[in-house]
Amino acid sequence: VDSLEEAIDFIETYGSKHSDAIITENYTKAMKFLTEVNSAAVYVNASTRFTDGNEFGLGAEMGISTDKIHARGPMALEELTIQKFIIFGNGQVRDNFKVPEELLKEWKD
Repeated sequence: VDSLEEAIDFIETYGSKHSDAIITENYTKAMKFLTEVNSAAVYVNASTRFTDGNEFGLGAEMGISTDKIHARGPMALEELTIQKFIIFGNGQVRDNFKVPEELLKEWKD
């Protein structure tokens, strides 16, 4: 894409609404991205691989929702509230998961 606006439009059209990131040194563009991208987790200068319940301190995930309303039946304020996680970084990435050798050996046998 040729501009921030094109990137935001592309994400709106084709994105999963799960997690999206921008790499920039421009604070104004970062804030525009955070405000206009409609995803559950929006990152500035960090990997989207951090989008994980455990990484956010929420414990293990039971599932993932990209909908804005997910409750059924009677609803109170908590059921009508959505969250948007905003993450600032300076280039952090998350290491690949490494399978212990003993498990690989068992799997190959």
